[in-house]
Formats: sequence, C-alpha cells, structure tokens
Amino acid sequence: MNIHVNNILSDLQKDDIHAYLLTQFTNVEYLSGYKPTSFAFCFIKENPLIYVSSMDMEIAKNNSSIEIKEYKSFSDIIDDLKGEGIKKLAIEPTLPFSTYEKFKNDFEISSKTYIDKQRMIKTSGEIKKIEKATNIAQKSFLQLDILNNRNSEKEIAFDLVRYMIENGASKESFDTIVASGPSSSLPHAVPQDKKLDQPILIDWGCIYEGYCSDNTRTIVYTEKQQEIWDIVAEAHDKAINAIKLGIKCCEVDKVARDIITEYGYGDKFIHSTGHSLGLDIHESPGFSTKDNTIIDKGMVITVEPGIYLEGEFGVRLEDTVAISNRGRIIGNLPLKL
Repeated sequence: MNIHVNNILSDLQKDDIHAYLLTQFTNVEYLSGYKPTSFAFCFIKENPLIYVSSMDMEIAKNNSSIEIKEYKSFSDIIDDLKGEGIKKLAIEPTLPFSTYEKFKNDFEISSKTYIDKQRMIKTSGEIKKIEKATNIAQKSFLQLDILNNRNSEKEIAFDLVRYMIENGASKESFDTIVASGPSSSLPHAVPQDKKLDQPILIDWGCIYEGYCSDNTRTIVYTEKQQEIWDIVAEAHDKAINAIKLGIKCCEVDKVARDIITEYGYGDKFIHSTGHSLGLDIHESPGFSTKDNTIIDKGMVITVEPGIYLEGEFGVRLEDTVAISNRGRIIGNLPLKL
C-alpha cells in the first residue's frame, strides 16, 4: 500500500471514520495510478477498493495499485460496505450531490480534505514531472518567436499547443490565453481572430505524464505599459523572495499586493497571487488573502501578480515555484523577452 493511502488511513483512524469515498478523477489517479475515463468510486478503508465501470476495467487492471471491482449498482456498493461494518463515511468536498444522496440514508457522512492535505506536498518524482512540463512549455513558447509573429491570437494559441504536443506534452493544461491590446485587461481572455495588438499577454501550460505547468509573460511596448510591467515584476520578484518555510501563504500574497497597492493600483490586482498545481492546474494551497496554510517543503505554487486597466491593457507575470527551504523558480524563461 502506498504512503498516501497509509496517511489517509491514519487520518481516518484518528477521526474514528471507517472509509473515505473519492470520485474526482485526479484523486483516484493520485492514489492508484489509474485515471478513470468514465466514472469510478474509490473507497479508502482497511482494504481499499475501486468500483470501476465496465469500460474502464482493462485500463484499471493495467494501472491501478488498488484492488478493483466492476461496478454493478449503488445498492451493491452499499451492501458491500455494510457487510464490512462501515457506518461512518467521509467524502471529498467535491463529491457530486447526486452521489452524496445515494449514500446519505445508510451512513453517517462527513466532508473531509484528507486527500487535499496529501496532494499539497509533492514528491521529488512529481516535481520532476512538473519541471519537464515547464521545460516543454517554455521551449514551445520560444518557438513562437512572438516578437516577430504576424499571426492572429487564435493562430498563435493553436501553434503554441501544437508545439507543446510535438515537444512531448500530452495536451495543454488549460485553455491557452493569447490576449493583446485592450483584451489583455481580461485575466481569462479568449484568443480572438485578430492580429496582435500591444501589449501581448500569453498564459500557457502543458501536461507531461499527468502533471501541469503554468507560465505567463507580457510583452510591452509603450512607456505606460513598461511602467505597469515594472510594478508587476517587482511584486513578482519580491513575493518569490518572501517565500520561506513556516510563514502563511497569505503573507506571500500580502507582499505582492502591498507593492502594487503602494503604486496606486491595488484595486486593479483582481485575483490571488498564486495557486498550487500538480495533477490539476488549480490545487491547494494558494497565495491568497484568506489562505492561512503554513508553507512547507514540497509545495509547488505559482506566483502571478497582475494589474488590469479596464479598456486599456493588462500585465501579468507568472512563474511556478518549488519550495524547499526557500522558493525556487521552475524553468529558465526570462521575465523580460
């Protein structure tokens, strides 16, 4: 049994809970090595078991480190659990309500974040995969030759995804953002069928062996754009320098936010300073105003301050940071291009 399963079993024992139900695909993959393609019900208990759809039986047999059983019906699952004397059932907070309803009348149910706690800390193997994904993504970005590119936003986004796949990624880790001119003031802008305007903001990443990368660069042209870029770069660098073991995530957010606020743009920084990533592009913890998680070794969190001037332009600069004693930027793509 792997260490993550054992740690969850220890949490269950401490809380006097008999089993933990997980259905989120990346949670099942994290614990078993098998990523569902349709659905699965993973129960972490004394004898862990995953109920697998008939369509997934072959892939589960080949990949799962946890015992599998073909799913027949919810009533069969409930009968199996009751037969083992299970009365107290923990669920992941993301469990669909429709699934919760199937179990609520037969078990004492509580929502627990045991799996999130495990996934906060990456192993060296996980970090190597994130590094590889980052290297692929950054190499692909340079292939765009963005300073001399005359394609549309949509064409550039398409080319970037194609390059990442050609360089070894399985796919993009989220919808690639290529935003230029006024649309760069939209943090989640959708690439348009228009030639590049100024500035140019690109937010991109890819997946390598299941693990995500995430970077953002903004290329500026005017004096005003450069002024905003310099502020964001200062917030980016000082937030990374502030990362150390034992402080709260919200303290790193405060460093970036205070710098931007001092320059008079605090109300234009409209999202958190960063988020963890791994099998999912957004994981816990994050550098946000309300996250009191204590920074620990093995966390991998982005730092991405931004300033967005509505109707004019926006600037965001983002790197992914692996934390040991301090924060180490993954990849070697310069901020200034």
